[in-house]
Amino acid sequence: MCGLAGFLGPANAEGERRLAAMIERLVHRGPDSSGLWVDAAAGIGLGHARLSIVDLSPAGHQPMASKSGRYVLVFNGEVYNHLDLRVALEQSGSAPGWRGHSDTETLIAGFDAWGVAATVSRAIGMFAFAVWDRETRKLVLGRDRMGEKPLYYGWQGQGAHRTFLFGSELRALQAHPSCGAEIDRNAVAQFMRYGHVSGAPAIYAGLSRLTPGCLAQVSLDSPEVAVTPYWSAVEAAQQPKREEDPRETIDALDALLRDAVSRQMLADVPLGAFLSGGIDSSLIVGLMQAQSERPIQTFTMGFREPRYNEAAFAARVAEHLGTQHTELYVEDATLRDVVPTLPDIYDEPFADASQIPTFLVSKLAKGRIKVALSGDGGDELFCGYDRYRQGAGLMQRLEGVPKPLRRVAAEAARAVPVGVWDKMLAPLRRVAVGKEPNGQWMYRMADYATSGSIEELHHKLGSRWRWPEEAVIYGREPQSVLAGLAPPRRGESDAERMMLLDQLTYLPDGILTKVDRAAMHVSLETRAPLLDHRVVAFAGSLPLEMKLRGATSKWALRQVLYRYVPAELIERPKMGFEVPVGVWLRGPLREWAEDLLAPHHVRESGLLDALLVGQMWQEHLSGRFNWGLQLWNVLMLLSWQRRHCAPARAVGTSS
Repeated sequence: MCGLAGFLGPANAEGERRLAAMIERLVHRGPDSSGLWVDAAAGIGLGHARLSIVDLSPAGHQPMASKSGRYVLVFNGEVYNHLDLRVALEQSGSAPGWRGHSDTETLIAGFDAWGVAATVSRAIGMFAFAVWDRETRKLVLGRDRMGEKPLYYGWQGQGAHRTFLFGSELRALQAHPSCGAEIDRNAVAQFMRYGHVSGAPAIYAGLSRLTPGCLAQVSLDSPEVAVTPYWSAVEAAQQPKREEDPRETIDALDALLRDAVSRQMLADVPLGAFLSGGIDSSLIVGLMQAQSERPIQTFTMGFREPRYNEAAFAARVAEHLGTQHTELYVEDATLRDVVPTLPDIYDEPFADASQIPTFLVSKLAKGRIKVALSGDGGDELFCGYDRYRQGAGLMQRLEGVPKPLRRVAAEAARAVPVGVWDKMLAPLRRVAVGKEPNGQWMYRMADYATSGSIEELHHKLGSRWRWPEEAVIYGREPQSVLAGLAPPRRGESDAERMMLLDQLTYLPDGILTKVDRAAMHVSLETRAPLLDHRVVAFAGSLPLEMKLRGATSKWALRQVLYRYVPAELIERPKMGFEVPVGVWLRGPLREWAEDLLAPHHVRESGLLDALLVGQMWQEHLSGRFNWGLQLWNVLMLLSWQRRHCAPARAVGTSS
């Protein structure tokens, strides 16, 4: 697990110094060592910051050249089946004289023997890499199938200074003098909707993130970036479904998960796991402990608000499995200390408030281990979110009512003041602490009622700001997988459709981005066995009833889990990794929020409508509305801009 960065452009005597500056920005991702390689004549530079996990010796140092001398590689991630690949290379007579036992050495030997695309297609793992082909004078970028590891790229600068930049984080690209770092207002509008920037475009104009499961090729002779897939999440999800006996399916899933977990437990440093006490993390820890002779180290975060606290459940699971368990509760003082540092952790605006406990549990774990396994991916692959079941059920009911009639009913509902709805619904619907009042909830339901398709409903369910262009000055939402560019349906149910869309968007751009930045900020590697692409394909082959039975989600995962953890320790309403951000903004974070939301500060940003933001803040403080999620987007955007950009750069329309 490391950080990488580099450039391709005109020959420049300052190349090595500029590359060193880029890598210096990534030292948190790789504090153990660093390396630079520059071919000034070719205009290429590759840099690497190393977090040593497998093969701690200098034999794992990067940038690494292949035995033939054709390829030079910088690599971030892990190839979990690299020992199997070594055997295949040896059996074919293509193995070099191994210098060490790192997966990077295996990968680049595969490039020599099989080519880049063929090697990557054989690899099981999470990764991002850049490899220079000296023979063809082409640069190839690659990213893992599910998007666990980040990789940004793009042409920057003008004329003689035009340079192709790439790196694990945007801050590395910004260290190069050719990087303009002009805020893309359309990306801001998208961020306001989802709480993260989604799809290929990055927050800065002209920069992109490489799509998961793809390779990108570029050269000075062919500057247009050619992106080609080597694996498809869509095909994995839309494949024919299994028809075998459910017991056989559960046995096969158990065996596959044991193998995936076993492969990801390979490390030359201390290893543990995050444990929330939910289905996914408990399953991963159960599989780890079943294959370990020593107690696994587990870590969890707790909240003082009972509704959001799963620490007690995690402790019970840990006790049953016999892990070495550590927990930490989030205190108000901790919040006040951590929140101002979030722009340093996330160098692109990011507004999932569970980023706070994710960072804190990563920091807690880093004190004892260097690698942590997690249960990420279980919800998106095995129908874990309530919105899949509820959204599919709602869509079925909506389709029985003509759309014009639904539109009239929605307009009538919105014509009633929220205060009236609050009073009318009070006897019928109890509002939990930190949740939206009944009137606001009714307005949201009215919006859902006008949905014409499951794609439209899913888009609304995933939206924070449902009309972000009203808030972002000159911003226009770009098309994306969730907005106009969804892949064609191939007979999947509404619930399956929602899962697929989340696998393509929310999982890589939200969940995995959150975990990667939080953990890597403290130099902790995280691994997600459920995102082994073989598990992803297996999940895609399961009929819906193996995932959702009545109101029971993740049915197949539960059956495997109960072989390791008793059902009574698991069965409870799903809480998720949710945090009471609305409550916090009225309490311990109010002073911090009021500073950022001061009208003159919002106006100076040049990005947002200060009157609209101010109105929402006052409504939130009054308790008439709960705008916690929406305001968290605003606060994360403004704090990120204050840390990384000059306000003047955001004035005017983006190019």
